[in-house]
Amino acid sequence: MPTGVHLRDARGQLFDAAERVLLRDGPNALTSRAVTDEAGCAKGVLHRYFPDFDAFLAALVRDRAAALEEETRALGASVGTGTVAGNLTRALLSLFGPVPVAIIPLITFRDALRARLRESDPRGGIAILAQATTAISAYLTAERARGRLPADTDIDALTLSLVGGGHLLFADRDADPPTEATVGRFVAGVVG
Repeated sequence: MPTGVHLRDARGQLFDAAERVLLRDGPNALTSRAVTDEAGCAKGVLHRYFPDFDAFLAALVRDRAAALEEETRALGASVGTGTVAGNLTRALLSLFGPVPVAIIPLITFRDALRARLRESDPRGGIAILAQATTAISAYLTAERARGRLPADTDIDALTLSLVGGGHLLFADRDADPPTEATVGRFVAGVVG
């Protein structure tokens, strides 16, 4: 690799390269060498910004989880508008897009990564699932308070069903993602 070539936003370029490797080849292929090769830089560039590869991965997960904040805000802003099932369908389609779904197995199978994520996030080591759970629970609670869900709705059970089932719908890397109609039928069945 050439040396002395300045990289603009090296962290961002490394994150984008890692995302491409993750989406194309899966979590098992994500190594520091694969990331730096994809970014077109020397391996030392990664270690200039991160003490080790797990620190890099933790920063990547936090960065991509932060990007989901807009999606969680949109779900919160939809309270009282449209239909509950329609709002939840749109939320699941965005919260379980290709990148979050690819990151979840990465977190699941890397103990050191989960431990690092737990250090910075009290919700636990699976940041993206925790984020989706928090957003959906808050949304359902607000809709119940508005009377758009029955007063006796078990928010915890409904949230876990939506997040767990939603993740399963999107988790198969070898198949196309589910259609909006498929996700809508799933949500209607759970919420109904």
